[in-house]
Amino acid sequence: PVDDNPEGNGAAVGNEGDVDGEKLVLTMGTEAGFEPFEYKEGDNYLGIDIELAQAIADKLNMELQISDMAFDTLLDALNADMVDFVAAGMSIDPEREQQVDFTVPYFNASQAVVIRAADAANYTDVTALEGKKIAVQAGTTGNDLADLVKDADVSAFTAYSEAISALENGSVDAVIMDNFPASSFAAGNEALQVITGWYEEEQYAMAIKKGNTELHDMVMAAFDEMIADGTAA
Repeated sequence: PVDDNPEGNGAAVGNEGDVDGEKLVLTMGTEAGFEPFEYKEGDNYLGIDIELAQAIADKLNMELQISDMAFDTLLDALNADMVDFVAAGMSIDPEREQQVDFTVPYFNASQAVVIRAADAANYTDVTALEGKKIAVQAGTTGNDLADLVKDADVSAFTAYSEAISALENGSVDAVIMDNFPASSFAAGNEALQVITGWYEEEQYAMAIKKGNTELHDMVMAAFDEMIADGTAA
């Protein structure tokens, strides 16, 4: 885990999670534009992933710190030891599994398509996306799916909010994104409509650097306790 030494990570961690009576720091990498999983209100980080990460840190007797960055930089940051783990509504997929070790899955989700409600009649099935201008968040599952759409013009943005703005101003025709944030963006906005059911279910998990078996085992043990006590379903 990341300690208070600015030269890098690698402090030995005992079960008590402290060195000389001081708590070690556990640094979470995330992209805080993914409500309801991680988002900011003022200077405060909120959301499902934040609460889970805090619960894990508490069980490990460690101090949680949060590093907010672009989603498509998270795994590079993890493998460069800039953060200890990633919790960012990140789906398990074979490509990512080659780069990192995942924890137990903690949430089932799927990809959705957000369109302008006025265009809804044109979107009867997934083939309607062919040849369209599609916005995504860079590095996401939605990005991968959009790249597979025949003749699509794909625009990858840093944040989902930017992709939604492009849809609202007519720069793109649709956004492919995770279903829960899609619903959050569309809530109370009659100009937007969310289409679900076109893509298979996926699972979110936290990511830990390959080879960091100590931290992986500790986090998995914390998850086991949380499942047992009802903190995590």
